[in-house]
Amino acid sequence: MSPAQFTLGLVVVLFLMLAFTSLAPDLILMLGVLVLLVLGVLSPAEALGGLSNEAMVTVAVLYVVGAGVRETGGVDWIAKALFGRPRSLLGAIGRLVFPTMGLSAFMNNTPLVAMLIPAVGDFAKTNRIAPSKLMLPLSYAAILGGTMTLIGTSTNLAVQTKLVEKAAQQQAAERSGQPVEANERVTPLSMFTISWVGVPAALIGGIYVVFAARYLLPDRRPALSTSDDPKEYTVEMQVEADSPLVGKTIESAGLRHLPGLFLAEIDRDGNSLPAVSPREELRAGDRLLFVGIVDSIVELQRIRGLVPATEDVFHLKAPRPQRCLIEAVVSNTCPLVGVTIRDSRFRSHYNAVVVAVARNGQKLHQKIGDIVLHAGDVLLVEAHPSFADQQRSSRDFFLVSKIEESTPPKHELALLAVGILVAMVLAISAKDLLQVTANVLPFLSPVARSFPQLSTFMAALLAAGLMLLSRCVSLERARKSIDWEVLLAIAASFALGTALEKTGAAKSIADSTSSLSAGNPWIALAIIYFITLVVTELITNNAAALLMFPFALATAQQLGVSYLPFVIAVMMAASAGFATPIGYQTNLMVYGPGGYRFSDYLKVGVPLDLLIMAITVALAPWAYPF
Repeated sequence: MSPAQFTLGLVVVLFLMLAFTSLAPDLILMLGVLVLLVLGVLSPAEALGGLSNEAMVTVAVLYVVGAGVRETGGVDWIAKALFGRPRSLLGAIGRLVFPTMGLSAFMNNTPLVAMLIPAVGDFAKTNRIAPSKLMLPLSYAAILGGTMTLIGTSTNLAVQTKLVEKAAQQQAAERSGQPVEANERVTPLSMFTISWVGVPAALIGGIYVVFAARYLLPDRRPALSTSDDPKEYTVEMQVEADSPLVGKTIESAGLRHLPGLFLAEIDRDGNSLPAVSPREELRAGDRLLFVGIVDSIVELQRIRGLVPATEDVFHLKAPRPQRCLIEAVVSNTCPLVGVTIRDSRFRSHYNAVVVAVARNGQKLHQKIGDIVLHAGDVLLVEAHPSFADQQRSSRDFFLVSKIEESTPPKHELALLAVGILVAMVLAISAKDLLQVTANVLPFLSPVARSFPQLSTFMAALLAAGLMLLSRCVSLERARKSIDWEVLLAIAASFALGTALEKTGAAKSIADSTSSLSAGNPWIALAIIYFITLVVTELITNNAAALLMFPFALATAQQLGVSYLPFVIAVMMAASAGFATPIGYQTNLMVYGPGGYRFSDYLKVGVPLDLLIMAITVALAPWAYPF
């Protein structure tokens, strides 16, 4: 058995393991790399090359940028602006898919997905939707949107680079007196050359994704649902004087959509308003009494302009961004039992503030300060994380546990964080957009040539550094935000792609295309597309595009037809890897947050692959005749 055959066989085995076992994808892919390393197919440098690959490191840095937007509450702005408040699951998926496609047409889809993953997670939680219904559509929408313009994805730009090189070679040949046949002449693409195929494919594919996500993707939720949580806290929040919620109704402020939470009453100037209408307008100073589960209490803490009603929160020594929420069960030996929270001087005793109370399933409708503490009460306190360590051995509390990701957002830095994110996106896209615009407006050519090119990696690294320096995200949160399982899977997929190229396995697949077309350009176009698709599902999309580009040109020249339909087919197929997690790195990025299995990608992705293939093969020769 040749190295190429062995490598192909191993990849098939890995795919079967991904499909039919519950092992983590990073473990399966790393095992495959280990086998190739032990057998000498890959050198140690090649096996570990993915760990230093710029694309993999870029994804890691983008997690830090996303954490900065999340920690400041900026992600809530983005989610509200893009997704709104849908009335149905189909509406929610549609509100996610089409705006994402529009953004992806003009920015790199990898940072876009990294930016939107936390926003989509919050959107799913707020609207009581399983993340598995939304995360994969997010990736697919970003991929489809990238096919609509020349700058939508790095794959398109990689093919454009090859066309520019080929055109320059032809011009040099003509200057030296070597004629170039008319059917061999190539020219670079314009901004919207691919749009004649990419826009219809994206729109039709987007409609498919909406319905496929609704009916084919699983509804996977955490094992403990919101309705199973036995603890119902009573929490009192106050509308700040300069709150953006002032003048909004309960409905439009989003205070009726948090799962497992309801607004029991409003205290306004000493008057109680029970049975609050969703059309009731909020006023500055309103004290809102909620009853609900801990997850929703955490979400309340994240809403800008809404703060705990007790003033003690602002008198704690630790700044709010350094605090978290901690659950503590009052013991029967606690000296505060039988005393109201207001009279207990809880802050003085423990340097912590009680923000919510739960009592054995009872609904407590008193204000927080009026609640008399009982043994067994579960307190949700805001304090420095050290409170948990100090009180675990105390006789005052039975159990003390920290609530993860419950640090109050730094709302005052939200605008800065979003600004850094937008600047990063503009920096990545600026030179490409200028170069494409210069094709239409030649006077911009000098500007386009001299404008500095900032890679996605450098732009993301600068943005992450600014997030840390401006304290939009702490170093600890930045470390925790990185999903190492995704990064290891990406690194392993690069190593497997290297093995397929090194052994000639990928080239042997590509070589078989021309002999199967029988001189028919339609059949040849379909074969080129299909083989590019198979290759991009096995190795990286850019590598697949660059590998198949010369075959596409050679096939067109051999058949004596225009190269454009074949180049468009390569660009579309190399970007449209929907059927596997490793077909496109955004697919891997949503694997964990969506709780997916390999079979989910096959179920939804294979029909989408075939749909986009049919659209491309049908439209490319129509837009650019053979």
